[in-house]
Amino acid sequence: MATLIPIAEPVLPSRRPAPGTPPAFALWALGFRPFYLAAALLAALSVPLWALQATGWLQHAYLRGPVWHAHEMLFGFALAVVTGFLFTAGQNWSGQPTPKGRTLMAVAALWLAARVLVLTPWTLAAALANVAFPLVAAWGLGRALHAGGNRRNYFFVALLALFSAAAGLVHAVQLGWLAAPGVAWQSAGLQAGLDVLLLIMAVMAGRVVPMFTNNGVPGADAQRLPWLEQLAIATPLVLLALDALGPVLGTLWPPAAPALAVLLALAALGGAVVHGLRLWHWHPGATRGNPLVWVLHAAYAFIPLHLLLRAAAAMGWLPASPATHALTVGAVGALCLGMMTRTARGHTGRPLQADRCDVACYGLVIAAGLVRVLLPLAWPASHATAILLSALLWSAAFGLYALHYAPWLTRARADGRPG
Repeated sequence: MATLIPIAEPVLPSRRPAPGTPPAFALWALGFRPFYLAAALLAALSVPLWALQATGWLQHAYLRGPVWHAHEMLFGFALAVVTGFLFTAGQNWSGQPTPKGRTLMAVAALWLAARVLVLTPWTLAAALANVAFPLVAAWGLGRALHAGGNRRNYFFVALLALFSAAAGLVHAVQLGWLAAPGVAWQSAGLQAGLDVLLLIMAVMAGRVVPMFTNNGVPGADAQRLPWLEQLAIATPLVLLALDALGPVLGTLWPPAAPALAVLLALAALGGAVVHGLRLWHWHPGATRGNPLVWVLHAAYAFIPLHLLLRAAAAMGWLPASPATHALTVGAVGALCLGMMTRTARGHTGRPLQADRCDVACYGLVIAAGLVRVLLPLAWPASHATAILLSALLWSAAFGLYALHYAPWLTRARADGRPG
């Protein structure tokens, strides 16, 4: 069985501030602080921004409509959470500092510039900023891992580089640099980014969910079976390879498309079984009394649902939208919120216990995922209503998180420790 790598900070002597001392501003003390807050604000504001585009207020934006929405949820929101988590966990994995202070400020400024530029007519600047950000994040993480001799986690650096490549593919199409008749290169870039995100979630969930379950729920006995863990990691890798192969075959040998669709369906169906078994061995039913734990299990349950729906979509039995949103709204949204609350509490010196606000956030984002995926499947005429309701629930979840956690994320730790 593989050794779990703890992400909690090592115990250091407490240095509580003297009574009456005003809380110090600490937004740039560690990576999770600015990126969790920025991700939550983007998630909450994305729906109004999309509405401004739809009503013509941002008609000169570089990215618009569904492309902007997909791009920002993947390379804006999700990548910000991943970067904040990796900068925080990477410091513990390596024992070396990840970007902080002015360096962290510069990395966050690049992320913010990328978000703003896609809403402007400055196409090349927007493309360069979005391709550069994952590479800068990879540099920030890789520098610490290299200094600490932590080779085991180098693959996260490679995954961030893949994010950059996927973003580059999207922008190459948007700028008119890449085009081929009958080949949806831009969709391929977005799908590759989703596959990389699925791989990151599969790896990190395998490390933290059983550990948090056994630590937070005595007697839960969440298990990690080596053969099942290997299959769980192989699934998104196979999907990524098939998704990368699709545009190439579409260009070189179009008749191969039906066979590729069958292979994709079989890989997704097998993945649904593997990830369902993985979740079952983590014993989610034992976590009902601990919201900080059950939210991770609820989020992970969307992954086998996503893979099952993706298999149906590959065969042409269902549209692709339910599968995509099971991953993005359900799995990504809930898992990000679960990790954003838990790690923010732990790394700001607060109790590892969800309060009513946390539980409300969890309920809102899970409801957003269920509404967006299941309501159109059960009642196709409700598609527009499902989009609107899911968007409002999603925005409310992350807006509530931002309001609740902003004071903690911007102030020094309650226990006086660094970070």
